[in-house]
Amino acid sequence: MSGQEGGSEAAAAAPGRSFASRALGSGAWSMANFGLGQIMRLGSNLILTRILSPDDFGLMALVTSFLIGLTMFSDMGFGPSIMQSKRGDEPDFLDTIWTLKIIRGFMIFGAAMVMAWPLALFYDAPLFGWVFPAAACSMIVGGFLPTRIDTAARHLQLGRLTVIELGNQLIGILLTIAAALVLQSVWALVWGNVLGALVQLLMFRLFLPGHRNRLRMEPEARAEVMKFGKWIFFSTICGFLLFQGDRIILGRVLTLNQLGIYNIGLFLATVPAMLGSSIAGRLFIPMYRQHPPAESAENTRILARTRGGLTALLLAVAVILAWAGPPLVELLYDPRYAAAGGILVAIACIQMLQVIPLSYESAALAAGDSRGFFVVQSTRAAIYSALVAGGAVLYGLPGLLIGQALAQVLCYPATVWLARRHGCWDPRHDLVAATLAIVAAATALNGHRDAVLAAMIP
Repeated sequence: MSGQEGGSEAAAAAPGRSFASRALGSGAWSMANFGLGQIMRLGSNLILTRILSPDDFGLMALVTSFLIGLTMFSDMGFGPSIMQSKRGDEPDFLDTIWTLKIIRGFMIFGAAMVMAWPLALFYDAPLFGWVFPAAACSMIVGGFLPTRIDTAARHLQLGRLTVIELGNQLIGILLTIAAALVLQSVWALVWGNVLGALVQLLMFRLFLPGHRNRLRMEPEARAEVMKFGKWIFFSTICGFLLFQGDRIILGRVLTLNQLGIYNIGLFLATVPAMLGSSIAGRLFIPMYRQHPPAESAENTRILARTRGGLTALLLAVAVILAWAGPPLVELLYDPRYAAAGGILVAIACIQMLQVIPLSYESAALAAGDSRGFFVVQSTRAAIYSALVAGGAVLYGLPGLLIGQALAQVLCYPATVWLARRHGCWDPRHDLVAATLAIVAAATALNGHRDAVLAAMIP
């Protein structure tokens, strides 16, 4: 199949079904992908925590945070560019993005090599200096992932993509467990990650149909990507502070053992936000692109109904996790991780507020308004960083969590500004959801008061 045939085939397949049916199917596949993926991650987590130590998980949490940071600090919005651009199905455009992704992968690896030992000294963790660059090899592999992944998301064709992603995840987990049984150290997590990336690349190249990428650099395509992506680049720097800042800060406040326990609680508690981001990223950008809310009352009604259903689902998951926290950790993990139960309750309660405005930023990306997206992300990052860092320095883990909760409230006006800019703000939805979230969070915190207080004492 030629590149032109691959791109046109994807574009032609999309209109074969109604947008509503494709959107519904996309949402269902996204939930299935996330749900089954989380079940596999949990199973892997339970097995690995019995083989490896909390220190191993604490060190890998730091490594992963900085790898994510380097990825976000070099993000030019390649995926959103393909999903929102009028040229999103053209081979020249896709090949240019693929070539840029490869260059970026090598740049991330080079940055990891330079940063490894200074960070090892900063955190007083000599092993970090070796583990970090080794783990960064997966970034080189990731640069070669084909753009047909984003093309499938652009056209809400997620069935085969989901099956392949789940297969990739299962193979990666099995490789990591095998490595843990042999190595019984943090290196098992590192090499499991790298080998998993290689399997992922192979699977997508063999089993996902679409345009076959070639090295190409078209000046017009590059200019369009850079124009859209420059604000995404700045936004993802802010996103790093929002989504990884807690572990970077706690790496100095807590021991690696305590950080590993915190990471277990975080892994379970962030399911609602991760599920919401998974669905919103693949569902709402195409929905906003094809049915802008400002164009008609019918578009507004469809989007409001979809948003309300997503929020109800995410709040329900957060409430269940908040109430099940301590007994769930006690059931799943050995006594070394008992404190993660109280952490799970606290973070799940914060998640109840975080998931409410989750879909609004997709409207800006769908409209190509990466600058507006950056304004909101930078505002949120400034507020979040000040509150979280200040709280952690003054009061440790309790201060950090209180700072996170306050940040959700104080960042809301910036989100409203972006939503109103694109005609998608739904104040009734936000008010009802916030009321339910506050009541549910207060009830859960009161019901598990002892576990939460115990987790806050190192």
